[in-house]
Amino acid sequence: MTDTHDVVIAGAGPAGGQAARDLASRGYDVVVLETESEDEFPSRSNKSTAGTFPSTMASFGIPDDVVMNFTDDVILESPNHHYRRHQPGAVLEFADFKNWLVDEAVADGAEYRFDARVSKPIMDGDEIVGVTYNGDEEVYADIVIDATGPAAPLAKALDVCGLRREKQAIGIEFEYENVDVDAEGYADLTDSMMLRLDHDIAPGGYSWIFHTGADTAKVGVCYLQNESHRANSKSGFTIDDYLQYWVDTDPRFADAKKLEGKQHRGSAHVQLPDKMSTDNFMAIGDTVPTVDPLWGEGIDKCMRSGRVAAATADRSLTDSDRDTSAGELAVYDQLWQDRVAPKVNKRLFMTEMLYRASNDRYDALVSDLHKHSKDKLDSVNAGNLRDMLGMLKLEDVSILAKTARDWVRN
Repeated sequence: MTDTHDVVIAGAGPAGGQAARDLASRGYDVVVLETESEDEFPSRSNKSTAGTFPSTMASFGIPDDVVMNFTDDVILESPNHHYRRHQPGAVLEFADFKNWLVDEAVADGAEYRFDARVSKPIMDGDEIVGVTYNGDEEVYADIVIDATGPAAPLAKALDVCGLRREKQAIGIEFEYENVDVDAEGYADLTDSMMLRLDHDIAPGGYSWIFHTGADTAKVGVCYLQNESHRANSKSGFTIDDYLQYWVDTDPRFADAKKLEGKQHRGSAHVQLPDKMSTDNFMAIGDTVPTVDPLWGEGIDKCMRSGRVAAATADRSLTDSDRDTSAGELAVYDQLWQDRVAPKVNKRLFMTEMLYRASNDRYDALVSDLHKHSKDKLDSVNAGNLRDMLGMLKLEDVSILAKTARDWVRN
């Protein structure tokens, strides 16, 4: 007997979990295939800093019991300056959060199959009609969703998304205790999420300290192996070496100790998405990619992509003809642009400019932030071109020109 369902989702992360949750609550027959075993989930995929904000908590009903620490401020650091902004947030225990998503979807009727590694699509002519997993197991569906992140076995086989190796950011994070979150000469990081721009620590990227309560924190480094990385990197250093270098040289970590079993590694692509759907198929979450290019926020974007994919599937499956053609599922691409990542082009351009700047320019930027109103900074963050240009200095002209040339070439 053929194993057939309304929707099959590969991957049980925030995007896949939210899509399953929304579709199951609408009464659809949904199966989620997850590589990890149920007992271990999500040990290998527990790779997010898991900082998010009240809008996300409220929009998706995320419960307080998966929160490690509620935060009051976001802080931006450069080598010699810092800028504090009041922005309530929450640092989640990512493993608890992912298990909560599973429980929510299962309660609504979704089926989860763990130890189920998806390998390739099942095709009928040019259209996907199901997936193969665990070697020779097959499952069929009217709609297939790839939520596997950068692995993207289905999206790659269908030539959807077009993830580029040179645009892949890598990150590592440890959780520490005995962190001095209010060290002399530094910003008070109590109940804060801090991002640091400093090529000495993260050439071509950024580092972070997210306070998780008392004297504990999530501490990590992320970068692209881009032009700035090559220009500022230390010979022979791996990403582990950069994190250790920071811990060894920053007095906030003088007495810090790693918490056993609290190591997280991950990657995400920082690039413009290509097409995101085709006949009977959508790619969501970091398969697209969906991570915010400027600040690396992923949970909200991934869950929103799962939600708009679920809405698109609902629209197609309730059609009297159950039309899941590429033309119908292209609604997802438009919803993604409108509701998940509006103005992504401008934000990505701003990101590429930012990574090209020097440490001296980072100091000037962070110092200048104090001169601008909250409304103007909100406008810049949202990608308003006029306000973005108003933040530039004369020395940024060469960075602007070089970034523009690369965009035209690519």
